[in-house]
Amino acid sequence: MSLEAVKGIQSPPSSNGDSPSGANGSPGVRQKRRATAQSMAASQRDISVSEFFAKNRHLLGFDSPRRALLTTVKEAVDNALDACEEAGIVPEIWIHLQRTGPDRFKVGVQDNGPGILKKTIPLIFGKLLYGSKFHRMRMSRGQQGIGISAAGMYGLLTTGKPVKIMSKISRKEPAHYYEIQIDTKRNLPEILNGKGDGVEVPPGEAGQKAIEKHEIEWIDLDHGTRVTIELEGKHVRGRGSVDEYLEQTAIANPHVSIHYKDPDDNESDYLRVAEHLPPEPKEILPHPYGVELGRLVAMLKDTKAGTLSQFLCESFSRVSPGVARKICEAAKLSTRARPKNIGRTEADSLYKAIQETRIPAPATDCIAPIGEELIIKGLHQIVPGEFYTAATRPPAVYRGNPFLIEVGLAYGGAPISHKVSREALAELLEESDARTLRQFLITTFNGLGADGADKILGESGLKTRVSPGNLKPAEMAKLHEALQTINVSEGQSMNILRYANRVPLQFQAGGCAITQTVMQTNWRSYGLSQSRGALPAGPVTIMVHMASVWVPFTSESKEAVASYEAIQKEIRLAIQAVGRKLGMFMRRRLKVKHEGERRNLFLRYVGEVASAVAKINGGDRDKLYENLLHVAKKRTTEADTQLDDRGKKIEDADYGGSVLIIERQEPAEAVAS
Repeated sequence: MSLEAVKGIQSPPSSNGDSPSGANGSPGVRQKRRATAQSMAASQRDISVSEFFAKNRHLLGFDSPRRALLTTVKEAVDNALDACEEAGIVPEIWIHLQRTGPDRFKVGVQDNGPGILKKTIPLIFGKLLYGSKFHRMRMSRGQQGIGISAAGMYGLLTTGKPVKIMSKISRKEPAHYYEIQIDTKRNLPEILNGKGDGVEVPPGEAGQKAIEKHEIEWIDLDHGTRVTIELEGKHVRGRGSVDEYLEQTAIANPHVSIHYKDPDDNESDYLRVAEHLPPEPKEILPHPYGVELGRLVAMLKDTKAGTLSQFLCESFSRVSPGVARKICEAAKLSTRARPKNIGRTEADSLYKAIQETRIPAPATDCIAPIGEELIIKGLHQIVPGEFYTAATRPPAVYRGNPFLIEVGLAYGGAPISHKVSREALAELLEESDARTLRQFLITTFNGLGADGADKILGESGLKTRVSPGNLKPAEMAKLHEALQTINVSEGQSMNILRYANRVPLQFQAGGCAITQTVMQTNWRSYGLSQSRGALPAGPVTIMVHMASVWVPFTSESKEAVASYEAIQKEIRLAIQAVGRKLGMFMRRRLKVKHEGERRNLFLRYVGEVASAVAKINGGDRDKLYENLLHVAKKRTTEADTQLDDRGKKIEDADYGGSVLIIERQEPAEAVAS
């Protein structure tokens, strides 16, 4: 067929711009175009960060009513602690949860901090990604400037109620009261009271009248801040609860006093065990090893330094003029070159030269560890046990960021399930969202595994699949009795407390480097039984704290630490340090127990032996009994060993410090055979 003939049978092009071919490419079938470049361009617009997180609030920890309540308290408490410590004030915090309706709560958190200036209050509580900590290279709890404003946004979305803030910087200065909501489309605060300017609360009696007039909730302090948020939530006890968060916060922050009133008006106080603040972390410059090529190019464009050598010395920590000269020589660049004139190829050479040059590790005064002594005090205050130890590793570096790992360990003591009262058990059962009684036991009590739950249910005679909320009073009494009597230590699994910059991490445990490293450790060598790929069994609580200028969280909700090799190595070494001390304690306890059993065996028959020998040879039975008793005690002298609170009364029992031993109340369990 000729070319002209082929052209003759082709369909003419469509006059409206529609393609003549079908969806499958076959000729002759017209299909209307869905959109044009012009129409798609017209629909493009900016997305506000607050609008994004309003639709994706699960990223910030507001994925369920239960977790939303906890996250709100957590963000407010973290801000309060950071503010107090930065101002040099020993922190005291008041927390009040009040039920205002079905699945609706009012959260009030007040501190004795320095207060907030009037002009910055709306921005702090009514704008996402606003804060002072993101650009600072120093240890702090908050980093992104999202938390407390996101909690207020969640409260607005679920209840329509604004955030209420009262802040005071001095007894002589007026306080400021705001009711704020976020304009999510513009990510800006809207002030609802005082005709858009808030309310000024004067000092003295006039201020008290203003507080009563505007119904402001406020504990009378010379200075401080109170934030009140009403939101949709769910209050439960046990794992992942506000109560657990505050207990864990008290362990890692022994210098804080916390006063807590729950929705049932039960009051709990966690009083400080240290009267001094931790040392103030100092701000440092970024380390060259932690800067990527793209950021280096941006820094070169933005710098005000006149020469490349000045740029390196002024922009990075641990870069002296001598180190800057070595970097420039390796990159084949002049030390006097203008940074703004450095091209992309030259910047690439500069970046490679930085990585190849030996540069000292960054300064570590930017982080403030808890300290071994205070870790032990914090654990002893909250976690029951008979042996406590702690270890703090020297500072290390990942991606140019300094960090430090601390580990505390508590062994022994009755499980939490033994200490629950009848009234508390009734509340736990009523508030639980578990579907079965077995699930309730496992998820409510830390360290109580499936085997322990089965033992308790077997003793109580209750069915495993019965709903917790359907228990009758008689069945509840049986369950409570079983909780008190069954020894679940053998089936009890290790309880892990995870911290980042003194903040408890309560969710996403499986994806956290801390949990993974604890599970990979061989605990059998330290006297605990452990199945392959599982946590060790026994009445053990271990806390792992990572302090860093920038914690590598796996998500915006800040619940799990990323698995960097350098971080996991330091966690492993710190665990081994406390594990060796635990192993020494377990072996000595086991030896004392063994010698005691030997002595009991001697004493059981020494009287009969003395009587028989005296009858045979006619000797003095009482004198012979005393001699045999003396020999028995001499041979089992280890049974008389007593340990002081530092474990130093046994000869050669040098644990190397950082150990606290409490008089044992009951025999230690879960020793590997």
